[in-house]
Order: sequence, then C-alpha cells, then structure tokens
Amino acid sequence: MTSNEADLALVRRVQRGEANAYNLLVLKYQHRVANLVGRYVKNASDVPDVCQEAFIKAYRGLKNFRGDSAFYTWLYRIAVNAAKNHLVSSGRRNVERSIDADDNAYLASAERMHDIASPEREARTDELRDAIREAIEDLPVDLRTAIALREFDGLSYDEIADAMDCPIGTVRSRIFRAREAIEAKFRPLMDGEQTGLKA
Repeated sequence: MTSNEADLALVRRVQRGEANAYNLLVLKYQHRVANLVGRYVKNASDVPDVCQEAFIKAYRGLKNFRGDSAFYTWLYRIAVNAAKNHLVSSGRRNVERSIDADDNAYLASAERMHDIASPEREARTDELRDAIREAIEDLPVDLRTAIALREFDGLSYDEIADAMDCPIGTVRSRIFRAREAIEAKFRPLMDGEQTGLKA
C-alpha cells in the first residue's frame, strides 16, 4: 500500500466516524506542516498555533475530501492559507520567511567552495548564503511558495498545482521566475561559475 493509499484509508475511517484515525494523519504530517508554516511565520512561537489551526480546518473539511489529490497536497494548501491568514490578521502584509540556506538546493556551488578551506572561501560562502537567503525572502509570495514546495518539500509540478490551486503552467512559470531571480542575485558572487540550478 502506497503512502497516498494509506492516507486515503485513514481519511475514509475518519469520514466513517473514527475520529482517532485523524490522530495518525496529524502524527504523520505534523513536522512537515510545521516546516511549511515556519517558512511564512517568522515568529516561531506562533507556528504551533497556526499548525493547530490548519489541522483543525483540515479535520472539519475532511467530510468533503474526495481524494482527487493526495491528502498531504490538500493539507499543504490548507496550511499555506492558514499561514497567510495569520500574517494578514497580525497586520503583516508581506509574507516573511527565513530560510536556513544550508538546506537550500541552490548551494551546490557553495559546497564546492568548501573543498579547500580558507578564510577567504569561508567569507565568500557566507556572502553567497546571505545573497540566496535575501533573494528568496524578497520573492513575491506565490513565487516563494512554488519554489519552496518544489525544492524543500520535493513536490511534483502536479502536486504543487494542486497545493496552490492553479494550473501547472502557472507553477512552471513561477518556479522558473523564482530561480531566475535567485540566480540573478547571486551570479555576481560566483564570478561566472555555473550555478547548477535544477531544471
């Protein structure tokens, strides 16, 4: 049984009235949802509340879940909306995000710089990380969401389209534009080296 099939079986149990089956879904996805929410909500103490709100909304909406998309894709959409709603209600119009650039797929080039450790190379790597972090934080929310779901969560283009409730062509465009913006930001730091961004 695949993960999606297992999720759907649990959803069907919840829909039949077995509320405890939902606890298994929460346990399975709580960390992934927290990581996702944490990309939007800068104040770490707010993340658990937003996650709880997302899981409550998902539980209430499960009666209407038909299984057209994977459960976690559907849950991601709810979590992203909960994070955005939190930011708006907190009076923050711009979605904030702090990324640990060490986890960033774009640092393949920076990792090559660690081959020969030197203070100059260390400083250059730090400068590159800062540029990448700043470039991602400066992205519009739709571009940031698309690139995060692709690069950090490993979702397919179809899954991102489901999660963001938009056509797959829009997802491709957003990811392309996000990569372009990030690459443009740190290209000068690489002195013409290829960045090796994923296609």
